Amino acid sequence: MINYEQLEQIQKKLQKNITAKRYRHTIGVQYTSISLAMRYGVDLDQAALAGLLHDCAKCLDDKEMLRQCEKNNIVCNKTEKKQPYLLHAKLGACYAAKKYGITDPAVAGAIRYHTTGRPGMTLLEKIVFTADYIEPNRKLLEHLPAIRQMAFIDLDEAVYLILRDTVDYLGESDPDKENEIEHHTLEAYEYYRKLHEAANA
Repeated sequence: MINYEQLEQIQKKLQKNITAKRYRHTIGVQYTSISLAMRYGVDLDQAALAGLLHDCAKCLDDKEMLRQCEKNNIVCNKTEKKQPYLLHAKLGACYAAKKYGITDPAVAGAIRYHTTGRPGMTLLEKIVFTADYIEPNRKLLEHLPAIRQMAFIDLDEAVYLILRDTVDYLGESDPDKENEIEHHTLEAYEYYRKLHEAANA
């Protein structure tokens, strides 16, 4: 169990390493993760840490992101090499341990998959994935109010709605597919779409 003094130290260190706007988002994700953890019976300390550190590597530009991944022996697929911003999740899981001393594999997994998702996410992974999308500082997109409500009713359905909107948005914004959708996102979308269809059959 983490103590509040340690959490405060991590917050102060993190605040020095990311922009003010990113830090506001981060605190929003942290407290939204805690709220969802209360709703679904997940460890609050794990939710607090994963929410707090989910973007701890997002301060780097694309070139540095790739360099840091190589330095830390993080394997990058073709899509990630084309779109290095996706790597902040993988690198963030590494930084959580190396820079902030958080080695809990459950927390690392929630950081690792908070952007792309994956099929069969753990409850903690789904919580941080969802919190990142619905936290109070997010721009008000068309379906966001409904997704915010659904997050506290049916988490799998909320994950499905987020993935559906993400896949739709990426497909519409890049019709020529210059930026491929990351395979974990497509696999997660298919997985949670099937759960959605089964629940509504």
